[in-house]
Amino acid sequence: MSLLDRAIEKAQAVLLKQQTQDGYWWATLESNVTMTAEAVLLHKLYGTDVDRPMQKALNYLCNYQCENGSWELYKGDGGNLSVSIEAYMGLRLLGIAIDHPCLVNAREFILSQGGIAKARIFTKFHLAVIGCYDWRGLPSIPPWIMLLPDQISPFTIYELSSWARGSTVPLMVVFDRKPVWLTEPRITLDELYVKGDDRGRYELPKKGNWTDGFIELDFAFKIAEELNLVPFRTEGLATAEQWILDRQEETGDWAGIIPAMLNSLLAMKTLKYDVNDSVVARGIAALDRFGVETDNEYWIQPCVSPVWDTALVMRSLSESGLGSNHPALRQGADWLVKMQILDYGDWAVKNKKGAPGAWAFEFDNRFYPDVDDTAVVVMALARVESSNEVLKAQAIDRAVRWIETMQCRPGGWAAFDLDNDQDWLNDLPYGDVRAMIDPNTADVTARVLEMVGGLRVGSALSIDQIEKAIVYLLQEQEPEGCWFGRWGVNYVYGTCGVLTAFDSLGLIQKFKLSMVRAVEWLVNCQNVDGGWGETCGSYADRSLMGKGDSTPSQTAWGLMGLIAGAAAVVDGSLRDRVNEAMARSASYLISTQNVNGEWSEEWHTGTGFPQHFYLKYNLYCQHFPLTALGRYRSYLK
Repeated sequence: MSLLDRAIEKAQAVLLKQQTQDGYWWATLESNVTMTAEAVLLHKLYGTDVDRPMQKALNYLCNYQCENGSWELYKGDGGNLSVSIEAYMGLRLLGIAIDHPCLVNAREFILSQGGIAKARIFTKFHLAVIGCYDWRGLPSIPPWIMLLPDQISPFTIYELSSWARGSTVPLMVVFDRKPVWLTEPRITLDELYVKGDDRGRYELPKKGNWTDGFIELDFAFKIAEELNLVPFRTEGLATAEQWILDRQEETGDWAGIIPAMLNSLLAMKTLKYDVNDSVVARGIAALDRFGVETDNEYWIQPCVSPVWDTALVMRSLSESGLGSNHPALRQGADWLVKMQILDYGDWAVKNKKGAPGAWAFEFDNRFYPDVDDTAVVVMALARVESSNEVLKAQAIDRAVRWIETMQCRPGGWAAFDLDNDQDWLNDLPYGDVRAMIDPNTADVTARVLEMVGGLRVGSALSIDQIEKAIVYLLQEQEPEGCWFGRWGVNYVYGTCGVLTAFDSLGLIQKFKLSMVRAVEWLVNCQNVDGGWGETCGSYADRSLMGKGDSTPSQTAWGLMGLIAGAAAVVDGSLRDRVNEAMARSASYLISTQNVNGEWSEEWHTGTGFPQHFYLKYNLYCQHFPLTALGRYRSYLK
């Protein structure tokens, strides 16, 4: 047996052992410490901290502090101000004394970065509810926004991205009432303000450009609030409250993400819902299910990813040679079919043609299925057998028809919504994370076209739709030859996705020049060790495109990209370089696999919000290398 065959066999064995009894795969999903710090705050406010392992949460926060006193947004970033402030807040709420060495070091870092005044809006919000920041320094969110009719208004809450919408509607309630709850222990965090910067305690920061007009408008909103002249205030708040209640899952989740869940629970507390109310109790129980407790630590995942993990693992097992009728794959297919969402969600507000039939990322998220998950599930199901092939075929048909109706005006597909692209929303003071919209992106569009090519379902998407998507992707190619990766870090991810889509469609001559440029870019940014790596810093600094320490997942993307693009390379010298690069990357993956068949990865290679929120999927380093090695073995035959 060759080294390649042996590596594939070991990797398959690892994943087969990790399948749950119900048939799905699922690993923890890491981000940064803010999720845990904010959960500590919530439990303190509701008095539910006594029933949770708060000492272990304290251990977790302390264990992730860097030598310079900071906490990082992603590994290796040198420390992030807002993340560090929230971690500091969490430790103070957990009773750590202000003169404790870890807080002294943290305070030095925070003040060196400008203190609380320079933090993001959401960090200031969490401080405001416990009296550590002045509500005047937070933007107003008029409740009447809830009443804007989508038929005639250029803006409604449905112009916000799904994640922003699920988090913002609850905050309309909290920002309107501006509660201040005193905690035990009582903290002030005065020590985190730069001396002499009194305005930093309450003033919205200005940028010195046209967007400062929003701050002037916010000033008018605040005067209206003080004089109780906000129109339709009561009606707007009542509508927001009902909206929150309507979108809670039976399991207690909201939108399948921690920010929406925490904000909804804060809205319920603002509205004086008791901790024993069923809405609150189910919400806190849902929050608990996102918790991870070990012998020494307790932390909160930002989200859970069973559908995503399962579909990608099934693809890796299938593409690496596991039979389509293998019991594990059949069981996984049956589970995925059961998880298809047959309810209308928020997507239907702007998509009047589509019928339900998509998948979400999580266990429970009826209102927010997404295109990326759905396309990957379709491709996974198409490769394997299920216990009921008729039901599987019907599920695939529903999904493809739903995706068909989700194509955006520019020709691509977004993650959750249709034509969710009003970029001015990112310039609002409230939108300082610049994640207020969900426009179409190259990586999601590539996934759809890969699905189309793999299924050979030209009738599901019209030729015009496919052509429009192709034009969009060609226009999105960067001058360097790569593509931006919205949901994975970063250009290596995006480039792999588009090359795979073009290869799947089979129209190599149509894409030849574009594919050759992308292949050259991948070859040129391969690391000396044969792998690929890219830092999250590439989202802010183009000079870092394709640069970073090699990781198993990013190396797999690079290898898959070259395999997909190789057919377009006819130049002999470049083809030799491509073949050599593929061999070196396969060798890197084989040599870095441990004796148990696993790969390890420290870096964040998943993206939540570029420049502001990153993810570490703990199965990425396992199934992506297996997929890549499986495709490489097929390429060599």
